[in-house]
Amino acid sequence: MKHNVTLTITSLLSVLLLTIHLTQDTLRARPGTPEATGSTLIAVPILVVWLYGTLIAGGRSSYIIVLVGSIFALGMPIIHWPIFHLWTGTAGADKSAGAFFFVWTLMTLGVSGMFSIILAVRGLRDFRSNQDRTVEE
Repeated sequence: MKHNVTLTITSLLSVLLLTIHLTQDTLRARPGTPEATGSTLIAVPILVVWLYGTLIAGGRSSYIIVLVGSIFALGMPIIHWPIFHLWTGTAGADKSAGAFFFVWTLMTLGVSGMFSIILAVRGLRDFRSNQDRTVEE
């Protein structure tokens, strides 16, 4: 059951990193873009469901909610990497502390998302095998 605690921690870390990333998106948005007008607030209910799945829900639904949220976390660096390079002008041109933190957040979000995916899939597999044993008994 140790992987359940680890999954909870990595899922909470992903939620935290995602909120930091969305804040950075909003602060760095060009005027007139959806991010500049607060469209990133759409993520709030999604993050609430993810937190619910992480902390409250139990069983298969919890693993599925965390799995879907973790897929989004892993997708953030994949989706944003080309956009970041377009946004800064050229690859690696922006060497400010803000750009460093932005890239670091994307990388750690991807790592925590991928690790959470592995743990959620393992949890679903173990949950299913436990259900199968219960039915056989």
